Amino acid sequence: MLRRTTLKMMLLGGLITMSACDYTTSPYAPGTGTSGGYPAADPTPPRTDVKVVSATGDITSAVDEFRALLGTLNPNVAGEQPGGRREVNWDGVPAAFTDNDAFPGTFFNTNSPRGILLTTDGSGFRVSSNGYTDVNPEYAGEFTPFRAKLFVARGSTTIDVHFVVAGSNTPALVDGFGSVFADVGRLPSTFIEYFDASGYLLLKVTAPRRTSAAGLSFAGAKFTTRIVARVRITVGDVPLDAETLDQVKQTGPRSDLVATDDFIYGEPRVHP
Repeated sequence: MLRRTTLKMMLLGGLITMSACDYTTSPYAPGTGTSGGYPAADPTPPRTDVKVVSATGDITSAVDEFRALLGTLNPNVAGEQPGGRREVNWDGVPAAFTDNDAFPGTFFNTNSPRGILLTTDGSGFRVSSNGYTDVNPEYAGEFTPFRAKLFVARGSTTIDVHFVVAGSNTPALVDGFGSVFADVGRLPSTFIEYFDASGYLLLKVTAPRRTSAAGLSFAGAKFTTRIVARVRITVGDVPLDAETLDQVKQTGPRSDLVATDDFIYGEPRVHP
């Protein structure tokens, strides 16, 4: 049921109130069950306050469209910027955190302030410069990056992205988030779920299946207001490891292996 309500967040020791559309159930998630421990969804009505952008094959124009929706790219500095967007790509991650499981989920809030904290129910994160062939040599040629490096969770297919004012632990909201994916082999193995500050599921966007040799896909959603406090990215059916191969074309249990590339999102802000 669609309700007009008031979202209240305790931030910076004070009470900040903002008006927003509060969907206690998401029109885009399945009609039964739960998503990430949050309420299940009524499939109607569709949201009217969001624009979804997705593409496969040559995704450049879709990525550029999404960037334009969010606004000008902000520098990688601490503090709340008045508007615009932030981006994360993994190419600048130093060698100490590349091709191993040592990448810290706080890196893009402390080492390079961009206002995101990453968590997973797995064992950690891995940035790769070699398409994860050091994890499994059979992955050679499977994951083509949009830039040069890729990112996955280890021991899990879920990545939670929490938004904060860049360089701080102050919870913040964004008006959109999108991700590039490598090697989405089937639907609906890979998707992004958007949650508000109260933990309600706002929207679920599925990444399209790859349609070209490059194997890239993009999915993102831009809301008319800053309402998103967290996103959960489900990346394929099973996590990458030394024993797992891509089996989307075989009968029996399916294992679609997927990696992520660029994250693109609105400036994390306390204020609407």
